[in-house]
Amino acid sequence: MNVTILAASGAVGLALTRQAVERGHTVTAVARDPARITVPDSPRLIRVAADVRDPAGMARALDGSEVVLSGLGVAKGDKPGVLTAGSRAALDARPGRVIWLGAYGTGPSAQAAGLATRTLLKAMGAELADKVTADTAVLEAGGTVFHSGPFMGGPASAERRTVGLDETPKRFFPARVSRETVAAAMLDEAGTPHFTGRVAVPLER
Repeated sequence: MNVTILAASGAVGLALTRQAVERGHTVTAVARDPARITVPDSPRLIRVAADVRDPAGMARALDGSEVVLSGLGVAKGDKPGVLTAGSRAALDARPGRVIWLGAYGTGPSAQAAGLATRTLLKAMGAELADKVTADTAVLEAGGTVFHSGPFMGGPASAERRTVGLDETPKRFFPARVSRETVAAAMLDEAGTPHFTGRVAVPLER
């Protein structure tokens, strides 16, 4: 596939980029500073400089992509609205699919996550509203939003599985999951869609 990865220099974005190349996809890796996309060079890897707040630049970066996968988050110092701008840019490009990274306990997964997680996430303030707005736009357009639990280090789990909100294990706090596992689950979904227009929850096992 021809895939475009947003925030390819971030922790999840780097995992998405490296794994996508390893799977044989042609990858357009987008970041504000492409030099920070520290993935080995490959004939299938194209590094592109673009900012989600620049619609024209994003349109050029996303042109011709079959699937857009986003590892976009909010960096320190960013003003609220980055996620909403990113989702708008991805959807405006009209790719075949959009697979978006969200956070468990926000928006559609808030009730499933439980009171303790919802209370902690309220501290995000405007960033929480930005996440919910971006997720909603992607879901309404038929994309898939991955709501991951807290990140941890480690490799992609060979026992990983992805479930819907109604199948998520009930816990006081969400289960931790490695960034590599989340990236692998998102790429699995890109190859074989199971959660079109739905929230998907990646689990280690």
